[in-house]
Amino acid sequence: MPDKIMPGPVDDPRGIREAVCIHTKKIYDSCRDKDCVEDLRFYPRLKYVDTINHALSVKGGSAELLHVYVDVEPVTFNRGFYTVDMRFFYQVTLQAYLNNPRPVTVEGLCVFDKRVLLFGSEGNAKIFSSEFREGGPDAQNMRRNNLPTAVVEAVDPIVLDAKLVEACGCRTCDCDLCEVPSFVSSFFDGELSSGDDMRRVYVTLGQFSIVRLERDSQFLIPVYDYCMPEKECTSGNPGEPPSEDPCGLFRKICFPVGEFFPPSTVCHPETYEETRNYCKCCQ
Repeated sequence: MPDKIMPGPVDDPRGIREAVCIHTKKIYDSCRDKDCVEDLRFYPRLKYVDTINHALSVKGGSAELLHVYVDVEPVTFNRGFYTVDMRFFYQVTLQAYLNNPRPVTVEGLCVFDKRVLLFGSEGNAKIFSSEFREGGPDAQNMRRNNLPTAVVEAVDPIVLDAKLVEACGCRTCDCDLCEVPSFVSSFFDGELSSGDDMRRVYVTLGQFSIVRLERDSQFLIPVYDYCMPEKECTSGNPGEPPSEDPCGLFRKICFPVGEFFPPSTVCHPETYEETRNYCKCCQ
């Protein structure tokens, strides 16, 4: 086999048909974390403020990850490295205990900030695309810098602890409610406490996450064949015998692979015929 493989048909005993160029995202760096986030400020919905002010204690319930805001910035004097700043928005449900032994369910917002440093390589090209974006400027004039793309994967966190604190005993660095995206506020009907309550709740969450930096790249890869699903789509009941109506006959017709996957511009004649006649016999 030559040292440099060029795009085109390949005569290979392992079943490789051709070498093709593809455009996809390459992962340059990634990391995983198991964060125990202590004492996150809990911003309750307005209708639960009075309940918290008169509560004797609070206990953990559940939390749902609503959104992660992600920002990528290059690191000065450390070429190829980037900081990934993330802000996690959680909808947290807690149990507040008053004089009544039966707890009252309260809901609110928690926000967690996180930063990681990853390698994302370098690239100075300006990227233009004809891809249509509804509501955007003229598609042909769209341009973006060749920064890597940060991808964050996370599951809903575990509520590990919750505690009540008097407002006068709060930390000096504790700030009021930060800016919240409008669609996140919509989960709470826009009724969140501003943070000037008599009593405050702090929540400890356990968060699992994976962060990676991706960059558009072109690769030369081997192709064995078109990737056709083996299972047919069914709409009837399982175990139902095949019908002999027109639809039943239609299901016996071979799937026209060649109509959906046009052959490469450069290929062997026999390869083209094999592709057009992918399904040579019907079951």
